[in-house]
Amino acid sequence: MLRWPVRLPVASSKLRPMPKDQPVDFKPSHRKVAFEGKVWNVVSETFDYNGQVLVRDFIEHPGAVAVIALNEKDEVLMIHQYRHPVKKFLWEIPAGLLDVAGESHLDAAKRELMEETFHEAKNWQLLQTFHASPGGNSEQIDIFLATDVSPVETDYQREGEEVDMEVRWVAFDEALASVVASEIQSPIAVIALLAVANSRR
Repeated sequence: MLRWPVRLPVASSKLRPMPKDQPVDFKPSHRKVAFEGKVWNVVSETFDYNGQVLVRDFIEHPGAVAVIALNEKDEVLMIHQYRHPVKKFLWEIPAGLLDVAGESHLDAAKRELMEETFHEAKNWQLLQTFHASPGGNSEQIDIFLATDVSPVETDYQREGEEVDMEVRWVAFDEALASVVASEIQSPIAVIALLAVANSRR
């Protein structure tokens, strides 16, 4: 059985406070859309930081949600999808954009689970929130844990890279082992699987 997590020596929490990310508001003095894309834009912002005038370009992202769905056999519902930027078929968990006006993050997660896997779940909880690539992207992703999962009938039609997408139940320990071996490289799947593993410590 896979032994997780690997315990590494760390400094005592008594010596320093637990690190926490802190929101700040450096209001830009200038802002423009440098590139307008189909799904998201690249914006350029000028702002003052410690007396320096800086210009940073980044992807302005609406945010996203993801779902790690587990069944009573301790299997995780995964999808095998082509990702053109990296030219790979990746093993992922259901995920999608927050692109429906007025839709809550939870409702978006429920929609993505149904659209990508044709499943629904009775139990939901927020598992993890993170920034996908904060050096050049404003995207924030909420991962939800879904249990008591069952198939659902739907007339939803998948499009694009989702047309031939494989949906499969995978043993949780096997998926986690693939993460540790860098055989699963989708960051959302990696973070979700590690978060669930950590919750079982």
